[in-house]
Amino acid sequence: MFLNKLSLTNYRNYDRFELETSHQVNLFVGPNAQGKTNLLESIYVMALTKSHRTHQDKQLIRWNEDQALLTAEVDKRYGPVRLSLSITPQGKKAKINGLEQRKLSSFIGTLNVVMFAPEDLEIVKGAPGIRRRFLDMEIGQVHPGYLYEVTQYQKVLVQRNNYLKQLASGKSANAAMLDIWNEQLVQFGIKIMKKRQSFIKKLQVWAERIHAGITNGREEILLEYRPSFPLSEEEDEAMLFDRFMLKLSQAKEQEIRRGATLAGPHRDDMVFWINGKEVHVYGSQGQQRTTALSLKLAELELIREELGEYPLLLLDDVLSELDPYRQTQLIETFQDKVQTFVTTTSLDSVNMEKLRDSAVYHVAGGAVTEQAD
Repeated sequence: MFLNKLSLTNYRNYDRFELETSHQVNLFVGPNAQGKTNLLESIYVMALTKSHRTHQDKQLIRWNEDQALLTAEVDKRYGPVRLSLSITPQGKKAKINGLEQRKLSSFIGTLNVVMFAPEDLEIVKGAPGIRRRFLDMEIGQVHPGYLYEVTQYQKVLVQRNNYLKQLASGKSANAAMLDIWNEQLVQFGIKIMKKRQSFIKKLQVWAERIHAGITNGREEILLEYRPSFPLSEEEDEAMLFDRFMLKLSQAKEQEIRRGATLAGPHRDDMVFWINGKEVHVYGSQGQQRTTALSLKLAELELIREELGEYPLLLLDDVLSELDPYRQTQLIETFQDKVQTFVTTTSLDSVNMEKLRDSAVYHVAGGAVTEQAD
């Protein structure tokens, strides 16, 4: 797929902005805090309706304005698509070819992206919640209904935890209500767990191949799905439903004492191993970077495999973070087959011999100027 045109109105530090893009590499150059990352973020938001940098939509709206509007013209393998997303403090409205979507989940996945930024190293070495968010966003691109299941699960989880606290304090004596919350929690929870299990298994195939290539076969990578209780690939949803319900029943007294749900996908994790050692604990910084790179390149291939076309690749100030060898490996992966958007503070840190056919734009104070050939 290709993003042909991007328009922003009152988005971050852009009052009015329009860009017709190259189908190859689009390289945005300029000092920090000028708006380069905002451009890549806007493309990410068009794909997933959420920012990778903030949970507060009001931060996406230009200062003293009521609404931000993002529009895009996209070529997909089945034809052209027009997308628009309006953002207000009260919520978002999304349109595909002028038709308003009743649910944002119907909009998500029309444009697909893989974002790689320096903070993505936290996927490897950070807290489990970061990895759960990574899984949710990536699975949501290829299975939009998945994000609806995650949202519903989170709503039930909040209600159930509140009810556990009421039971603990004696404000409610109707413990039978807990069975109702349990059933709803498990109903959505098992769908999330099975999709995460399947996604990680498929991602493993590509990550293993790519990581072996980057390390010249010296390292073998393994992605392990670590749910809050053991999960077998052979289990169907009915079997998992019964076992999840039993798990909650067994933990009932402990959960009431703690006022929290102790089992479910909200406690899942994903663990990375290299040559039998856990990267988070024993991996060098170089191994952690290579793991993150392998993961992102595996995403590209998995999305292509699932959807039949490559997503856009967004590289936010990462080329300068990579040594020349890894930078070359990354460039050769996307060159001539993936539309790519790159930010950097200086062309000196980028292998321009490899990127000589790029469209280069200079960014300063929210103004974007294309460099003449």
